[in-house]
Amino acid sequence: MRDRLGQHACPQRGDLTGPNPVDRGEKGAKIHLITDQAGLPLSVAISGANTHDSQALRPLVRGIPPIRSRRGPRRRRPAKLHGDKGYDYDHLRRWLRERGIVHRLARKGVESSKRLGRHRWQVERTMAWLAGCRRLHRRYERKAEHFLAFTGIACTLICYRRLTK
Repeated sequence: MRDRLGQHACPQRGDLTGPNPVDRGEKGAKIHLITDQAGLPLSVAISGANTHDSQALRPLVRGIPPIRSRRGPRRRRPAKLHGDKGYDYDHLRRWLRERGIVHRLARKGVESSKRLGRHRWQVERTMAWLAGCRRLHRRYERKAEHFLAFTGIACTLICYRRLTK
């Protein structure tokens, strides 16, 4: 499982928006995403642009649905989770370890971000597919539930397109 945060959508006002730290303080939203190894979205969430990435990890991991495996019971948690330096906190590492999830989180000041590129390109590609949806590129909805619903529809379309190939 791989995790990626950070696609910004910029509405004028609405639920779950906040001042964007990289866009002159204009209000915006982030799309948080966990994908599998092939880049298929497993869990998606939204938050304000000023929310720190590390705060979205727990709800995303809890939101992963049961996944059918070839044999045995359905899996409810990923075996491995890759993440960038935004998740380098002891309490998150401890939380993942308690759940039996092997974490591959880049460490601040120790590892370069180039090493993550081997695993992160699938997530970046999925985020690019989401950005291709006009409704998500610029947030038109004021209600967070509506924006999350359109994000879910876009994730469903991504899965459908991948399965029909």
